[in-house]
Amino acid sequence: MVFSEKEQVEYKGPDILSYKRRKNSVHILTVDKILADDIYERIHDDFRMDHYTLIKPEKASIREASEEIEKMATDTVSSRVLVIDVRKSTLPRLQQAYNKVVGYNRKDLNKLCFIILIGDGPVGLFEQNDDLDRFVTYLSIHRVDYSQAAFFFDPFIHYESQEEGNLRVDSKLTLKDKVPQRLVPYFTNQDEISVRDVRKFFRAMGMDKEVKEKRAKILTDLYTKRIAEQFPSYKDKTEVLLSGEGLRLATEKLHIYPLFFEDWVYELVQKAAQGRENAD
Repeated sequence: MVFSEKEQVEYKGPDILSYKRRKNSVHILTVDKILADDIYERIHDDFRMDHYTLIKPEKASIREASEEIEKMATDTVSSRVLVIDVRKSTLPRLQQAYNKVVGYNRKDLNKLCFIILIGDGPVGLFEQNDDLDRFVTYLSIHRVDYSQAAFFFDPFIHYESQEEGNLRVDSKLTLKDKVPQRLVPYFTNQDEISVRDVRKFFRAMGMDKEVKEKRAKILTDLYTKRIAEQFPSYKDKTEVLLSGEGLRLATEKLHIYPLFFEDWVYELVQKAAQGRENAD
């Protein structure tokens, strides 16, 4: 365990502990090295969080990174925010590890520790037009498993059935690095465009504020066009969907990665720290 018995709160239920001595640290749990690096560098490049400790898998292969995440499970009780990748293609391989992570932190969720999920959408999301409400059941299922504080839908990891060639894990268990075909026409250079290049461009790490804002606007405009084309009846809700508030769908809320992602991480870490103060 990370903490000694003296640092742990006494049992208040079978096999469930509360861990008060958490730090301003964030665990990034994904076997997608490109996404892990994007999350890491976005947080690291934010001056508000330059003193945070960031932990992510270091192994490149899915098999080794999966094993690494499972070994990290006990260490996650040191963090105030856990960012978990729940895309459909890798979730079966990681479910056991994630169950351990949630189990160790369950007593503290939404008090001393918060979970942010990043994932793709429900099956056939773009095959049936104008139906964002399909996210409601999808998000509710994740809530049962993770009690997430926020869910970020990442369009760059969502592949429809006709794009499965980009989605499949190959014989060496590595994820493909191709932008989903439905998004390719939105980019000027449409030859061999990679998710890695797209993420690097939009996070604009080390760039000045003006460049960051300009690129954020480019991405927001891209998402706005997609929503108008695919979900026209939600057109008047686009602004709130692409805001830090997110779009309420029944009892759930939907956010779009990476818009306002860093703000959510920062605010949840602060909220978890305040929860610790209130608990003392």
